[in-house]
Amino acid sequence: MPDLKPITALGGGTARRLHHGALELEENTEQALASLALRRGATQPASFGIDLPGPGAWAQSVEIAAFWTGPDQWMVEGQNRAGSDFASAVGALCPDCSVTEQTDGFAVFEIRSSAGERPILQLMAKLVNIDPIRFPPGCATRTGLEHMSVFVIRRAAHHIAILGMRSAAGSIWHALEEHIRRIEDRKP
Repeated sequence: MPDLKPITALGGGTARRLHHGALELEENTEQALASLALRRGATQPASFGIDLPGPGAWAQSVEIAAFWTGPDQWMVEGQNRAGSDFASAVGALCPDCSVTEQTDGFAVFEIRSSAGERPILQLMAKLVNIDPIRFPPGCATRTGLEHMSVFVIRRAAHHIAILGMRSAAGSIWHALEEHIRRIEDRKP
Protein backbone atom coordinates (compact mmCIF):
# COMPACT_ATOMS: atom_id res chain seq x y z
CA MET A 1 0.00 0.00 0.00
CA PRO A 2 1.47 3.38 -0.95
CA ASP A 3 1.93 6.01 1.74
CA LEU A 4 -0.80 8.51 0.80
CA LYS A 5 -0.66 12.10 2.02
CA PRO A 6 -3.67 14.43 1.99
CA ILE A 7 -3.39 17.65 0.01
CA THR A 8 -5.37 20.86 0.20
CA ALA A 9 -7.76 22.06 -2.50
CA LEU A 10 -4.88 24.14 -3.88
CA GLY A 11 -2.60 21.07 -4.01
CA GLY A 12 -0.36 21.85 -1.06
CA GLY A 13 0.53 19.98 2.08
CA THR A 14 -0.59 22.96 4.18
CA ALA A 15 -3.07 25.79 3.76
CA ARG A 16 -1.98 28.62 1.47
CA ARG A 17 -1.85 32.15 2.89
CA LEU A 18 -1.30 35.57 1.38
CA HIS A 19 -0.82 38.78 3.34
CA HIS A 20 -0.85 41.92 1.22
CA GLY A 21 -1.29 45.34 2.81
CA ALA A 22 -4.23 45.29 5.21
CA LEU A 23 -5.79 42.16 3.69
CA GLU A 24 -5.03 38.55 4.48
CA LEU A 25 -6.27 35.67 2.32
CA GLU A 26 -6.19 32.14 3.73
CA GLU A 27 -7.26 28.74 2.46
CA ASN A 28 -9.39 27.24 5.27
CA THR A 29 -8.58 23.54 5.23
CA GLU A 30 -10.22 22.83 8.60
CA GLN A 31 -13.80 23.78 7.63
CA ALA A 32 -16.23 20.86 7.47
CA LEU A 33 -19.43 21.29 5.45
CA ALA A 34 -22.70 19.39 5.26
CA SER A 35 -25.87 20.26 3.37
CA LEU A 36 -29.07 19.96 5.39
CA ALA A 37 -32.57 19.70 3.92
CA LEU A 38 -35.86 19.29 5.76
CA ARG A 39 -37.89 16.29 4.72
CA ARG A 40 -41.54 16.80 3.86
CA GLY A 41 -43.54 17.47 7.00
CA ALA A 42 -40.48 17.80 9.24
CA THR A 43 -39.95 20.68 11.62
CA GLN A 44 -36.84 22.78 11.59
CA PRO A 45 -34.19 21.35 13.95
CA ALA A 46 -33.01 23.48 16.84
CA SER A 47 -30.20 21.28 18.10
CA PHE A 48 -27.26 23.45 17.00
CA GLY A 49 -27.65 26.23 19.53
CA ILE A 50 -28.77 28.56 16.72
CA ASP A 51 -31.94 29.14 14.77
CA LEU A 52 -31.28 28.09 11.19
CA PRO A 53 -31.22 31.35 9.23
CA GLY A 54 -33.62 32.55 6.56
CA PRO A 55 -32.87 33.78 3.03
CA GLY A 56 -29.65 35.75 2.72
CA ALA A 57 -28.58 35.08 6.29
CA TRP A 58 -25.78 33.32 8.18
CA ALA A 59 -25.82 32.38 11.88
CA GLN A 60 -23.26 30.88 14.20
CA SER A 61 -22.92 29.33 17.61
CA VAL A 62 -19.72 28.34 19.39
CA GLU A 63 -19.28 25.13 17.38
CA ILE A 64 -21.55 25.36 14.34
CA ALA A 65 -22.51 27.92 11.71
CA ALA A 66 -25.11 27.70 8.97
CA PHE A 67 -26.35 29.68 5.99
CA TRP A 68 -29.51 29.44 3.94
CA THR A 69 -29.15 27.90 0.45
CA GLY A 70 -32.79 27.45 -0.56
CA PRO A 71 -36.28 26.81 0.84
CA ASP A 72 -35.83 24.44 3.81
CA GLN A 73 -32.13 23.97 2.91
CA TRP A 74 -28.92 25.09 4.60
CA MET A 75 -25.17 24.56 4.47
CA VAL A 76 -23.85 23.73 7.93
CA GLU A 77 -20.24 24.59 8.82
CA GLY A 78 -18.07 22.98 11.47
CA GLN A 79 -14.75 24.71 12.09
CA ASN A 80 -11.82 22.40 12.90
CA ARG A 81 -13.91 19.35 11.96
CA ALA A 82 -12.76 18.65 8.39
CA GLY A 83 -11.09 15.40 9.46
CA SER A 84 -14.22 14.05 11.16
CA ASP A 85 -17.40 12.50 9.81
CA PHE A 86 -19.19 15.82 10.13
CA ALA A 87 -22.25 14.88 8.08
CA SER A 88 -22.95 11.90 10.36
CA ALA A 89 -22.71 14.14 13.42
CA VAL A 90 -25.14 16.64 11.86
CA GLY A 91 -27.45 13.81 10.78
CA ALA A 92 -27.54 12.42 14.31
CA LEU A 93 -28.70 15.82 15.58
CA CYS A 94 -31.30 16.17 12.82
CA PRO A 95 -33.01 12.79 12.29
CA ASP A 96 -35.89 14.29 10.25
CA CYS A 97 -33.52 15.86 7.73
CA SER A 98 -31.50 14.74 4.75
CA VAL A 99 -27.80 15.45 5.32
CA THR A 100 -25.05 15.16 2.72
CA GLU A 101 -21.29 15.51 3.24
CA GLN A 102 -19.93 18.53 1.32
CA THR A 103 -16.47 19.08 2.85
CA ASP A 104 -14.42 17.69 -0.04
CA GLY A 105 -16.65 19.27 -2.67
CA PHE A 106 -15.86 22.86 -1.67
CA ALA A 107 -12.83 25.05 -1.08
CA VAL A 108 -13.18 27.72 1.62
CA PHE A 109 -11.22 30.98 1.56
CA GLU A 110 -11.19 33.45 4.45
CA ILE A 111 -10.37 37.13 3.86
CA ARG A 112 -9.67 39.37 6.84
CA SER A 113 -8.75 43.03 7.11
CA SER A 114 -6.41 44.36 9.77
CA ALA A 115 -7.58 47.90 8.96
CA GLY A 116 -11.28 47.54 9.76
CA GLU A 117 -14.20 47.34 7.38
CA ARG A 118 -13.11 49.66 4.55
CA PRO A 119 -10.75 47.25 2.71
CA ILE A 120 -13.42 44.51 2.85
CA LEU A 121 -16.03 46.88 1.39
CA GLN A 122 -13.63 47.90 -1.39
CA LEU A 123 -12.83 44.28 -2.17
CA MET A 124 -16.48 43.23 -2.25
CA ALA A 125 -17.38 46.14 -4.53
CA LYS A 126 -14.84 44.93 -7.10
CA LEU A 127 -15.06 41.19 -6.56
CA VAL A 128 -18.72 40.18 -6.60
CA ASN A 129 -22.08 41.53 -7.71
CA ILE A 130 -23.18 42.40 -4.17
CA ASP A 131 -23.75 45.86 -2.76
CA PRO A 132 -21.37 45.70 0.24
CA ILE A 133 -23.29 48.38 2.14
CA ARG A 134 -26.43 46.21 2.01
CA PHE A 135 -24.48 43.08 2.97
CA PRO A 136 -23.67 43.53 6.67
CA PRO A 137 -22.18 40.90 8.98
CA GLY A 138 -24.48 37.90 9.26
CA CYS A 139 -25.36 37.84 5.55
CA ALA A 140 -24.66 35.05 3.06
CA THR A 141 -25.58 34.57 -0.58
CA ARG A 142 -24.66 32.75 -3.75
CA THR A 143 -23.26 34.93 -6.52
CA GLY A 144 -20.83 34.96 -9.40
CA LEU A 145 -17.08 35.51 -9.03
CA GLU A 146 -15.68 36.05 -12.50
CA HIS A 147 -16.96 32.90 -14.32
CA MET A 148 -17.61 30.82 -11.19
CA SER A 149 -20.50 30.37 -8.78
CA VAL A 150 -19.55 30.96 -5.13
CA PHE A 151 -21.11 31.53 -1.74
CA VAL A 152 -20.08 34.74 0.04
CA ILE A 153 -20.46 34.98 3.81
CA ARG A 154 -19.93 38.19 5.77
CA ARG A 155 -18.64 36.70 9.03
CA ALA A 156 -17.78 40.09 10.59
CA ALA A 157 -17.29 43.69 9.50
CA HIS A 158 -13.64 42.93 8.72
CA HIS A 159 -14.04 39.29 7.58
CA ILE A 160 -15.65 37.56 4.59
CA ALA A 161 -15.52 33.95 3.43
CA ILE A 162 -15.74 32.68 -0.14
CA LEU A 163 -16.88 29.08 -0.71
CA GLY A 164 -16.52 27.64 -4.19
CA MET A 165 -16.29 24.31 -5.90
CA ARG A 166 -13.07 22.47 -5.06
CA SER A 167 -12.44 21.86 -8.77
CA ALA A 168 -12.23 25.65 -9.25
CA ALA A 169 -10.05 26.35 -6.17
CA GLY A 170 -7.03 27.48 -8.19
CA SER A 171 -9.11 29.88 -10.28
CA ILE A 172 -10.88 31.27 -7.22
CA TRP A 173 -7.55 31.81 -5.41
CA HIS A 174 -6.11 33.55 -8.47
CA ALA A 175 -9.12 35.89 -8.75
CA LEU A 176 -9.04 36.72 -5.03
CA GLU A 177 -5.29 37.31 -5.04
CA GLU A 178 -5.43 39.58 -8.09
CA HIS A 179 -8.25 41.71 -6.64
CA ILE A 180 -6.52 41.98 -3.25
CA ARG A 181 -3.26 43.08 -4.87
CA ARG A 182 -5.02 45.68 -7.06
CA ILE A 183 -6.92 47.20 -4.12
CA GLU A 184 -3.92 47.30 -1.81
CA ASP A 185 -1.53 48.58 -4.51
CA ARG A 186 -3.85 51.51 -5.35
CA LYS A 187 -3.74 52.92 -1.84
CA PRO A 188 -1.85 56.21 -1.47
